[in-house]
Amino acid sequence: MRVLYERCAGLDVHRDTVVATVRMPSQKRRGSRSSETRTFGTTVRELEKLADWLVCEQVELVGMEATGVYWKPVFAVLEVRLTCWLVNAAHLKNVPGRKTDVADSVWIARIMECGLVRPSFVPPKEFRELRDLTRARTAASQERVRVLQRLEKVLQDAGIKLTSVVAGVWSKSSRVMLEALMEGVTSPRELSELARERMRSKREALTEVLANRFTVEHHGVLVQGLVSHIDELEARVTEYDAEVARRLEPHAEMMDLVETIPGLGGRLSQVVVAEIGSDMTQFPTTGHLASWAGVCPGNHASGGKRRGGMSRPGPKWLKLALTEAAWSAIRNKDSYLAAHHMQIKGRAGGQKAVGAPRHDLVIAYWHIVHDHVPFRDLGADWVSRRFSVEHRAKRLSNQLEALGYSVSVERKDET
Repeated sequence: MRVLYERCAGLDVHRDTVVATVRMPSQKRRGSRSSETRTFGTTVRELEKLADWLVCEQVELVGMEATGVYWKPVFAVLEVRLTCWLVNAAHLKNVPGRKTDVADSVWIARIMECGLVRPSFVPPKEFRELRDLTRARTAASQERVRVLQRLEKVLQDAGIKLTSVVAGVWSKSSRVMLEALMEGVTSPRELSELARERMRSKREALTEVLANRFTVEHHGVLVQGLVSHIDELEARVTEYDAEVARRLEPHAEMMDLVETIPGLGGRLSQVVVAEIGSDMTQFPTTGHLASWAGVCPGNHASGGKRRGGMSRPGPKWLKLALTEAAWSAIRNKDSYLAAHHMQIKGRAGGQKAVGAPRHDLVIAYWHIVHDHVPFRDLGADWVSRRFSVEHRAKRLSNQLEALGYSVSVERKDET
């Protein structure tokens, strides 16, 4: 098989060791290939030794598989001095029965030198760090929701049915009531009088649902811990918000354009930018970006029959943000995204149909970042215009012109 890279290296990465194999032209026989394998640790000093050795061997390309988070420090040290590829581990399957660290590194080097694999998308360091911040913020927000649910369970156990009257257990009025309960105030009337602003109009109902068997010795200890945890999580999310905003200041112009996309505002736009980045040269077309994001149908056909079109997994943090943005965008019924969703909802159902606006958001992001233009809505009448007689005639005319014909279309007079 033709060798595309004369000198390349394959790395089998683990938690404590990195097994590296360098493939190069053999000095013994012309046209043959030789390999040399060495094992290094994963400390920074050991990784620097690995980089020195690869540079001395004049390695053109370094390939490694994506194994958990263990590839990240290796990639970070080597990318400064070498061209590194992160390859999907599923694409590096070796022959069964040949499973050792050395054999894996040799196999990676051999398929790398022949160009049999493609690199996975790894954003620049700036966006990798931004991605870590947005993911940590999302995880903290999700943990806050779980803690609020646990707080609700403790209050229900104490006989307090607060959520039967108000939307949630966490508001200014609820916080004051919780503090009063922890101080030993258990009278429903006294607790209901602590309601603030709009909740004061519900004092009669609150008196009914705040009758309780709350004990400071038991429920108070649990509530105190949960309230402290919520305060800590909210402070952490606020810190993450400030840091993310600071790091996105150099990209303020791009962020303004991205936020013109319906549904992508505030934190969601920050998540999408952190996950995809700003360099659209990594994705030659909109289809490449949609495929990588996992928001388009997959291909599975054999014998002329299509056997399902399940989408690839895609980055879960990105898909979560896109799904939330899609549900928000289709609330505006007088829009293209809502029309596209309704077109598919009739035959596929609402949950599957949300994939259409989610795909549209990714396509819009590619054009906006690539061409530096704001979002332009196609209109709620998009479906009727797409299947109109004029549109079909134009499409058929373009197909004939593509075949080399000159076409002139005139509407037939109705008689």
